[in-house]
Amino acid sequence: MKKIAASLIFTAMLASLTACGSETAQNAEIAKEAVVTENGEEAAMDNESVPEEAAGSIDYMENNNMKITVGDTIFTATLADNSSVEALKELLAEGPLTIAMSDYAGMEKVGPVGTSLPRNDEQISTGAGDIILYQGNSLVIYYDTNSWNFTRIGKIEGVTGEELLETFGDGDVTVTFSLEQVEQ
Repeated sequence: MKKIAASLIFTAMLASLTACGSETAQNAEIAKEAVVTENGEEAAMDNESVPEEAAGSIDYMENNNMKITVGDTIFTATLADNSSVEALKELLAEGPLTIAMSDYAGMEKVGPVGTSLPRNDEQISTGAGDIILYQGNSLVIYYDTNSWNFTRIGKIEGVTGEELLETFGDGDVTVTFSLEQVEQ
């Protein structure tokens, strides 16, 4: 049973990585072999048992940060742990997502994702830097407070509402979301 579960997980990973190129897909196969041993038991997965290229691919998907670029400004958001975020990460694994976002009610920027993501709505009170999924198909970045049933995606830490409003402006703005590592 463990072998079947591990195989299904890596088959899904392999399918998503195939779009990244055949070399990455081959590395995913190598990673699969490192995780499922011949007798079907799961092996510990660490960088010593997985080739460096495959480990990088896996780290890329397990990254818990999202890069948000607005003009020349780059923010880093810490991502939540839910199926909506996992689906967003799969989408971002295909490449950066650029969204035209509009101001709404003087408290947020909202823009369409271009597809529907799973919803994990719960009663949330937002604050500056909160990123939520609205109605399964729009990302919202808050620079003020609101309370409603939303799906939490993540949070830009260490930034005030005033700083976000200054960066995003009071009109429409183009925002790029990616899983790329932010250089510190």
